[in-house]
Amino acid sequence: MKRNTLRLITIIATLCIIGITVTQIYWVRRAFDLKEEALNRELNTALFNVAQQIFKINNVPVSDVNPVRQLSTNYFVVMVNSEIDVSLLEFLLRSEFEKRNIRFDFEYGIYNCDSEQMVYGNYIAMEKTSKEQKGNLPKWKDETYYFGVQFPTREAHLLNQMGIWSFSTFVLLLVIIFFGYTLFVIFRQKRLSEIQKDFINNMTHEFRTPISTIAISAEVLKDPQTANHPERLLNYATIIQNESNHLRQQVDRVLQAARLDKEDIGLKLESVNMEVIVQEAASNFALTLKEKNGEIKIENESSDASLKGDRLHLTNVMNNLLDNAIKYCEHKPEIMVRISTARKSSGKKVMQISISDNGIGVSPESQKKIFQKFYRVPTGNIHNVKGFGIGLHYVSLVIRAHGGSIKLKSEPGNGSEFIINLPIA
Repeated sequence: MKRNTLRLITIIATLCIIGITVTQIYWVRRAFDLKEEALNRELNTALFNVAQQIFKINNVPVSDVNPVRQLSTNYFVVMVNSEIDVSLLEFLLRSEFEKRNIRFDFEYGIYNCDSEQMVYGNYIAMEKTSKEQKGNLPKWKDETYYFGVQFPTREAHLLNQMGIWSFSTFVLLLVIIFFGYTLFVIFRQKRLSEIQKDFINNMTHEFRTPISTIAISAEVLKDPQTANHPERLLNYATIIQNESNHLRQQVDRVLQAARLDKEDIGLKLESVNMEVIVQEAASNFALTLKEKNGEIKIENESSDASLKGDRLHLTNVMNNLLDNAIKYCEHKPEIMVRISTARKSSGKKVMQISISDNGIGVSPESQKKIFQKFYRVPTGNIHNVKGFGIGLHYVSLVIRAHGGSIKLKSEPGNGSEFIINLPIA
């Protein structure tokens, strides 16, 4: 699928999901408001009937003004302006609420009209019956009072009444989650496909050159006249041997990449001296550095550079880092390797190996991806840098397999510094 097509499909699908979500939110809110309005009407009617009955019992003239006022979403005040019998009030409240199937808890308070102070209050659980009440409840005579009713579980009751809307919202949430996961998988597979394509193209280029060289050399050796020139014969035989070794190295790297998929490094731990490993790795690049007039300096600030590790893998780590330091340098390579010991905040002793160079450096964007498999840093004007993009991924796996860590400090144009921390047993 083309990138533009995938982007268009993603945008359309995202807009559809957003539209459905907005519509769902609107209708859920609308349904909640309707249920809230209906409940408010029921509560107002119930409290109005309670007030009317109290007026009738106390032989008080009924006011022309509605005695019920809603001060907030869950708090109502009823102005009866007469004496109140608490037992009667609770009975009337329960009766009116049960008639209208209002079965969530409430609490009420009785206030003195003159002092504006609460003189009594109680919490009523609708699941309990009036027969469970104990003790004599107070009664006032020849004084005027009003009462307030609050519904602390009103919002929870409304949400419980939403039913199908809650279910549909849950289903929509699952759809959004799976949609996001599907997009993640699609883009991840797209990226892996592009990486695989780049890897195959790169590998084809890496194999084509030595194969062509071997083929040409073989054609020359097939010439009978070549046997009469031992030096020429030796020269082409050496070319074939070198290119064969180069091919073998490339095949080993591909097989190494396959093993890295399982992260099955298989360490063979033994006592190793990191200074010796660094020196051996540096000697492998002596000829290359001589051709470029470069140098590798090694400083050992540790009294003992030994630790438990896999000699082969640690040597490969140093070879990869030094190789990159040389390849990604536009002028005379100057590489510094420092070995020292340090202590972490946890108190554990670690060996720190720093490899710094004067190369082209790495941009902040590439630093976030540099240890990913098959990722290759853009080389700018350097077009002869070859590789599969598995070197630093391999380095990271080896260091982590040893229980260590690796980080990069770099600025474009100012070189790079890889800092390795390995635990010392």
